[in-house]
Amino acid sequence: MSVTSIAPAAPITRGDALHLIGCSDDDLPELLAAARAAKERFKPGVITYSRKVFLPLTNLCRDYCGYCTFRRDPGGPGAHTMTPDEVLSVARAGEKLGCTEALFSLGDKPELLFPEMRETLRHLGYRSTLHYLEAMCELVLRETSLLPHPNPGLLSAEWIARLANVSPSMGLMLETTNAALLAPGAAHDNAPDKLPAKRLRTIEDAGKQNAPFTTGLLIGIGESLEDRVDTLLAIRDLHERYGHIQEVIVQNFRVKPTIPMANWPEPTRGEMLRAVAVARLLLPNVNIQAPPNLSAPYYDDLVDAGINDWGGISPLTPDFINPEKPWPHLEQLRLRTEAKGFALRQRLPVYPEFLPALASRPGLLAERLRAAADDHGLAKMKRAA
Repeated sequence: MSVTSIAPAAPITRGDALHLIGCSDDDLPELLAAARAAKERFKPGVITYSRKVFLPLTNLCRDYCGYCTFRRDPGGPGAHTMTPDEVLSVARAGEKLGCTEALFSLGDKPELLFPEMRETLRHLGYRSTLHYLEAMCELVLRETSLLPHPNPGLLSAEWIARLANVSPSMGLMLETTNAALLAPGAAHDNAPDKLPAKRLRTIEDAGKQNAPFTTGLLIGIGESLEDRVDTLLAIRDLHERYGHIQEVIVQNFRVKPTIPMANWPEPTRGEMLRAVAVARLLLPNVNIQAPPNLSAPYYDDLVDAGINDWGGISPLTPDFINPEKPWPHLEQLRLRTEAKGFALRQRLPVYPEFLPALASRPGLLAERLRAAADDHGLAKMKRAA
């Protein structure tokens, strides 16, 4: 197909996406123009972000992904499970800086592999990591104005329902639909929770419960261009059925010296721009996000590829998943966003279009949402203390 033949507002087909994601450098400007136009039909004039604190509740994890420096084994350097006091201290510090999101990231069910984690949980008074996460989300919700957004790995339908009572949104990266990446020596070798079918089941179960959900793909971990398209199509299929995908993240692999994939090639700038643009054209009415810190110094080019959101940015805590890649200063982000012709606006962890259904429910979570949102469903502007 020709880039100029893309129909306005209509999602492109798989065949179109496969052609476009591998387009030539000569055709790339037209692809980017089509993606940016699609973004403007969806949410014109604005790029959003969420001001957050990053809470690494535990970095113990039973999965061993080839690209990860976040996970630790018990007793290893940096291994840590946050205490309730630590969680609350960081959340309150973030509240003073105008944050509205408490992002909980943690390893997937480490107690199933490590007796040390079972002992830590017993000492804290909880039966499992998910029970502890639920309690910490409730603590933050009760004691601060921050809204929890947990990323705890695979979840059963029961746990989705439980966490939905204490958080307006939650997330799980699909990453890829290519199960071959679980093979020996591949990115997901010895990472049983990265089986695509299991992750798709969690995302679908969230859809059945109308839980606003963040997911996405990770590019550059050994998948093909076709895999990238099929991952986006799997997400699109679930969203068409349930309407619950609030955000799709296009995240690029970055090399770190201590990981098994230390000599792996990183995705190029062109690959990233093509992946984001195709995501926008496959999902023209879904929020598309790409982390700016992983594309520095050219991150503002991602605006040309059709993103409408920068994701979570913290004025307080580092990106514990990619600690070597600091987030841009918010003033710099604003200036570079405005230079591309867009206003920068702070949102809540849940996007405005999902807010009315949540805010109309009884209970503390709905009260907190109504207090935090402005008339447009974005974050109320408040000065940092």
